[in-house]
Amino acid sequence: QVQLVESGGGLVQAGDSLRLSCAASGRIFSTYAGGWFRQAPGKEREFVAAISWNGGRTYYADHVKGRFTISSDNAKKTVYLQMNSLRAEDTAVYYCAAAHLGSGESRLRRQREYDYWGQGTQVTVSS
Repeated sequence: QVQLVESGGGLVQAGDSLRLSCAASGRIFSTYAGGWFRQAPGKEREFVAAISWNGGRTYYADHVKGRFTISSDNAKKTVYLQMNSLRAEDTAVYYCAAAHLGSGESRLRRQREYDYWGQGTQVTVSS
């Protein structure tokens, strides 16, 4: 059984930074790609960022590009999301996910390509 556990969320002010972590356990391999999605109140869950299985490629949604950075530590089975210059519109529940397909930009932007999901962590940015 695979589990993904997010941490690092919280309440911050606009302009602040947060780093989210997603720790994986169970039969999940370093060949899995990692992704972050978010869901704001009243909105659908949307893609934020993804990283290929070897960390060689990263992909971002336009609205976070230049502010957020996704990274991974395969030895720790952990994926990170560094979020800088946070805005009120970044307020959402952030979910991490793992995909066995490993890579492919167009696929990693799609929620249905992911096999495992975390429970989510709340990020609230006050303006």
